[in-house]
Amino acid sequence: MFKLAIVVPCYNEEEVLGETSARLKNVIDNMVGKDKISSSSYVLFVNDGSRDLTWSIITDLHENNKVFKGLNLARNVGHQNALVSGLEFVVNKCDIAVSIDADLQDDVDVIEQMVDQYSLGNDIVYGVRSSRDKDTFFKKNSALFFYKVMRFLGVDTVYNHADYRLMSSRALKQLSLFQEKNLFLRGIVPLIGYKTEKVYYKRENRFAGTSKYPLKKMLNFALEGITSFSVKPLRIISIIGLISLFVSCVSFIYIIVTYFRGYNIQGWTSLMSSLWFIGSLTLISLGIIGEYIGKIYTEVKGRPRYNVESVLFED
Repeated sequence: MFKLAIVVPCYNEEEVLGETSARLKNVIDNMVGKDKISSSSYVLFVNDGSRDLTWSIITDLHENNKVFKGLNLARNVGHQNALVSGLEFVVNKCDIAVSIDADLQDDVDVIEQMVDQYSLGNDIVYGVRSSRDKDTFFKKNSALFFYKVMRFLGVDTVYNHADYRLMSSRALKQLSLFQEKNLFLRGIVPLIGYKTEKVYYKRENRFAGTSKYPLKKMLNFALEGITSFSVKPLRIISIIGLISLFVSCVSFIYIIVTYFRGYNIQGWTSLMSSLWFIGSLTLISLGIIGEYIGKIYTEVKGRPRYNVESVLFED
């Protein structure tokens, strides 16, 4: 039987941890009863520098039942780094690992379907939303736009998949070889290869608490994904530069012709429009280039992605 680890990154989740732990324990007990997983399977909560009682609750859960483990990070490092810390921690302590958020928006009952797909030879099983009916108009269409942009830029992602997935131990070992600091797991995991499958589920509203991904964080996350996996924006700058050069040449020819024909060219509107247009392109281009330079700066420093303060784990 397979030893399953369920990795749950947590940031200020005191309101939901009680229900989350109960549901995940039921999932494990149910699969153990069906002889699908080992009785040594467990849930690992990763505390991402929470400022509330999250770590205290995780500690109490561990003391009351050893099926619950804990990994306490020294400070808040962000969802992606916290998730990776948990996956790297369990890489040699399980046969398969499922990553899921603590907010219970992802259907925990789908974990059994993921394990079934792993039994059929799939190393990676993606949990994919069956619809976005509960999203707002803005969120639904912005997500669709994001995935289309990623596809246009050549980034291999799974549509409507977040970070709810199962990975085998050998897939986890391959994931640990990706050492970049600018993490975008939705783009990294497909690069691993291996046989994959999808399971579909209906995404619910948060059980309790508030979203940890407001609009600002969502935009930063989208920018992180685009600039971490594609150099096409830099190529687009070059293409825009060539187009601007062509337009400038045509404009120059037009100005020379009208000058020799004796037309009185006022030129103020066209001059100012051109200056503002070229200036905007220049600033946007510098911003895109600066984003890539910033990522190089972050990578070459080689700082650790996270620091573990304490661990609650007994084999």
